[in-house]
Amino acid sequence: MKVERLKYVIWAVNMNRAVHFYATVFGGTILKQNDIISEVSICDGIIGIHGGGEGGRTWTGLSFQVPDVIEGAREIVAAGGQLTREPEPEDGQPPHLAMCVDTEGNEIMLTRKRAH
Repeated sequence: MKVERLKYVIWAVNMNRAVHFYATVFGGTILKQNDIISEVSICDGIIGIHGGGEGGRTWTGLSFQVPDVIEGAREIVAAGGQLTREPEPEDGQPPHLAMCVDTEGNEIMLTRKRAH
């Protein structure tokens, strides 16, 4: 089978708000945008955003590795997202994980590359 493209699809109640969130917070490039399906490219990956979402909480499995989890969590909140687990130090190391929710109720994770 020849795969032409891979994207991960999430739901949105408000398409413009969702596209703005991923393009702004994660520096994504908007590839396509309309009320039914939009696409944002982030770090060579594509997030498809499908309209018609109900706004309920949904675990997506999306994980974004960032250099500073604390700063990333602040940016998510500033853009209208939420934190479900604050970044906390672990074993004397800076925080490596923050559990977050985007503006549409999709649960996502921020991680930091660990030294070991």
